[in-house]
Formats: sequence, C-alpha cells, structure tokens
Amino acid sequence: MEEKFFTLREVDLNNNCPECYSKEGLQLTFKQRFIETSLYKAISKDTAHSLICRVCDTAIFPARWTDDIERVFEYQQKASPPKPTSIKLKTLSWILILTLAVILILATLFFLGIFENINL
Repeated sequence: MEEKFFTLREVDLNNNCPECYSKEGLQLTFKQRFIETSLYKAISKDTAHSLICRVCDTAIFPARWTDDIERVFEYQQKASPPKPTSIKLKTLSWILILTLAVILILATLFFLGIFENINL
C-alpha cells in the first residue's frame, strides 16, 4: 500500500517569517492523503499542512506561528476544503469480482441440480 499526498492548494502569505523576519517568503501548503494499492485508488479524508519560508529555507512549525499567521491559516483552511473521499477499483479488482461471481453462479447451479439434466 502506497500512501501519497496531493496538493490541494498553495498560498503565498504576506506575514513575517518568525525565523528570518522576511515578509515575502512564507508559503502555506494544504495536502490530502491519496492511497494506491494494486486493487484500488482512494482519496482519504486525512489532510496535512506545511508552512515553509522560501527565503531562509525553513519549515515553520505551529509552535512558532504568530497570532497573525494563526488567523491567516484558519482563514485559508476554510477556503481550502478537502476533496470528498472516494474509491476507484482497478482492473484487477473487477476481474476478481467477476471471477468470484461466475464461480458462485456455477456452484449455485450445480447444487440446484441444473447440470444433472444436461447430456453432453
């Protein structure tokens, strides 16, 4: 099972960086989890966010956020709703489902005695 995140939204902030105090480098990114296996692809409801300063190349963790950054984050979080959860079955899944359906139908017909009346 491979878990990935895809980017929902990237926002450039005009707030001061708590590390280098630059007003031009903060970038807030919202991501959502994407799970892919050999049988299906799914979008999860799990989300993540990161705040990075491109000037000093530092990840800014929530403990270092100022009140202004908190307010902007909350606003941007409301403006970036996650995509709805979904599951898409791959071809291998459909083949397995159809194979099981055929086996169940044949077993049912065999136990009902349908095959006893057939002369080959």
